[in-house]
Amino acid sequence: MRLSNVSFRYRRRDPLVIEEADADLTSGEVIELTGVNGAGKSTLLRLLSGLARPTTGTIAGRPPVVGFAPDRFPTDQPFTVTAYLRHMSRVRGGARWEPWAERLTMGHLLNTPLSDLSKGSAHKVGLVQALMAEPGLLILDEPFAGLDVDTRETLPVIATEVAGRGGIVIVSDHQGGLRGLPGLRHWSMVDGHLKEGTVTPVERSHATVAVTLPADELPRFLARVRDEGYQAREIEESNG
Repeated sequence: MRLSNVSFRYRRRDPLVIEEADADLTSGEVIELTGVNGAGKSTLLRLLSGLARPTTGTIAGRPPVVGFAPDRFPTDQPFTVTAYLRHMSRVRGGARWEPWAERLTMGHLLNTPLSDLSKGSAHKVGLVQALMAEPGLLILDEPFAGLDVDTRETLPVIATEVAGRGGIVIVSDHQGGLRGLPGLRHWSMVDGHLKEGTVTPVERSHATVAVTLPADELPRFLARVRDEGYQAREIEESNG
């Protein structure tokens, strides 16, 4: 698979989000993609998956079966988990989703409406639909966010298995979930430019904010903020 001089903008007069990206991808590779928010990571993944087309340049040699798990699984759909996965199985020509649901310990979620899922549980559904058809190209956008410990430990094993049967795996990840995998290839997005190898991030200033909210909303609020990658903790309870 090859990217040749790939650039992308959303509208004709918009600035380029991706600029002149070139890369060769080989069967059996696992690639970690890093970069700050807004650098163009998710846009690049959509281009690689075929969900978006380059404004200029070409992407050639994409495997016929692509599995894509977005950073935010679209839960605003009128399905339970089981109904959705059965639907995707039909779309995928009868691909078996049950073994993946079992492997990702989703038994307790199968009758849950998608709209009721936490971010981590929704990620699991997205992973199953991406994996069920044995993709030759597996693309995961921030898959570790909100996952339980067991699933976080399972994902690198799954990535290794997909690569072991000749697939290409590309994972956008700011949490270092794949670090330590032998032969892991590193890409970085820097202001819309694709770089080979990791790039030391620019030191960023930090701010602390205080938020007051009803006590019964606190667990959900903290979970949501932590899912976004921020540090958050309870300081005190207020009865006011």
